[in-house]
Amino acid sequence: MSYASTLDQRTAQAAHLALHGAAGRGGMRRLLPFLGPAVVASVAYVDPGNFATNIQAGARHGTTLLWVVLWANLAAILVQGLSAKLGIATGRNLPELIRARFPRKLVWFYWVQAEVVAMMTDLAEFLGAALGLHLLLGLPMGVAVLVAFGMVMAILTLERKGFRPLELVVAALVGVIALGYGVQLALSHPALLPLLKGTLIPSFGGSADAVYLAVGILGATVMPHVIYLHSSLTQRRIQAPPERRALLVRYAWKDVMLAMGLAGLINMAMLAVAAASFHQQGLQANDLSEAYHMLAPVLGAGAAVVFALALLASGISSSVVGTMAGQVVMQGLVGFTVPLWLRRLVTSLPAVMVVMLGIDPTRTLVFSQVVLSFGIPFALVPLLLFTSNRDLMGAEVNRPTLRRLGWAVTVLIIGLNALLLVKLL
Repeated sequence: MSYASTLDQRTAQAAHLALHGAAGRGGMRRLLPFLGPAVVASVAYVDPGNFATNIQAGARHGTTLLWVVLWANLAAILVQGLSAKLGIATGRNLPELIRARFPRKLVWFYWVQAEVVAMMTDLAEFLGAALGLHLLLGLPMGVAVLVAFGMVMAILTLERKGFRPLELVVAALVGVIALGYGVQLALSHPALLPLLKGTLIPSFGGSADAVYLAVGILGATVMPHVIYLHSSLTQRRIQAPPERRALLVRYAWKDVMLAMGLAGLINMAMLAVAAASFHQQGLQANDLSEAYHMLAPVLGAGAAVVFALALLASGISSSVVGTMAGQVVMQGLVGFTVPLWLRRLVTSLPAVMVVMLGIDPTRTLVFSQVVLSFGIPFALVPLLLFTSNRDLMGAEVNRPTLRRLGWAVTVLIIGLNALLLVKLL
């Protein structure tokens, strides 16, 4: 099953007119047919792992780690823009290019580590969706996992009708998350000066726990699986002749900046709300359930319900995107796929085990995001190598400044991971 689906006829015609008609004119209307892939990818940047890491960071360390959220989201804009460009310029996605250009043994290694990353991703997403259902409806966690499974599979069936309906549903769920945190931010009244200080001044406050959470924020933000996925979402979505690819790439960058910019604001709002609602009040929200129950007396019962709704929307939408990414990775790297229900069933087993064993869901969520951070370089290095290859990319090859920025981000991520290992050892 391929997710490089074509658009519906009406949207495809609008895209054709934008590319071949009055291409020099701008405006949001002209941009609309090209919006979608980055919105789908952005879901991974506001998934339950982000909830866990941002809320724990804000509750424990106030606004100290806001700068990590900001820079991680700026890095995400760069990475997702490169991934989108790769699909447009080459007509192939990142896993397919790895399979075509890397030694066979290395490709199999890539597949194994990508599946581990997928398991950690699904663990966070399913736990978040189940927890949202548990908090909202009082369902036992075991039942909530099964209900979440059914909701995800129902949304995935929309892909049969073309990709646009799926994009619109995912966009609506992102809208629920954004609205939820907009309301909570307004209710929490965070102090402006600490927000500015935390955003502009890099610091860990001398805490190993802050470094651990920073790596978790990084893993939850620059998600490895959507680096693979985004190139698939753009590779055959809109057909364009070579002379129009530069314009198509520009539209893709605008899509990325809008979607990832919104995701970044949501992430910063998560941390700011936790800092104002818990840290400034001298309260400790050690997990998402505690955060939900503590929000009611601090911000009101409505804020707690909004929090649970946003968590549910986050878990369901990111589970949909995670399943798509897993299929793209498997098909691209090893050339075969499994039925969606089977992949969804297998990758949800870790979440079921966590529930059955009674392990703290929030602690598990944060740990899963730290693991994801160690998987980022495996996706970033080939992405940078391929997008810097003129034979592959043609006129869309990375310019020197873009290359330097990409490698700088990669080195910083590896350095932060190494710092965590030093702190833990």
